[in-house]
Amino acid sequence: MWTEDDVVIVDVSWLKPHEEIKIKARDKLLDMTKRWGGFTKPVLVDSITGSLLDGHHRLSVAQELGLSKIPAICLDYLSSDDITLELWPNSGYSSITKSMVIEMCNSNELFPPKTTKHTTIFDLPPILVSLEELK
Repeated sequence: MWTEDDVVIVDVSWLKPHEEIKIKARDKLLDMTKRWGGFTKPVLVDSITGSLLDGHHRLSVAQELGLSKIPAICLDYLSSDDITLELWPNSGYSSITKSMVIEMCNSNELFPPKTTKHTTIFDLPPILVSLEELK
């Protein structure tokens, strides 16, 4: 089970997204993040490549706020059984592999929003990391 002790602070610049975001959803999260004064959920990242697996809207919020750091849970994506990859209904894809996600992260392209759905054995822990800590 992941706990707050598993959360690390990583450089925003290290993260490589693989999906576009929905601006309206990002703006709503941006407003909530400002009201809370911090992040309440870490992003999920491949520890080897910096590929962002879950938390594209949170990353965009950090970028909008000019933050240099973001709270994250890091794991070895390709070899971990703690995380599985599915497709959202109506994604337009018949299948996507974990390797394809890593390849997309290393390209200059992005999947459309809500293409991939990463499911973890453990829930991401609730946290509160202040915006001040992440500047």
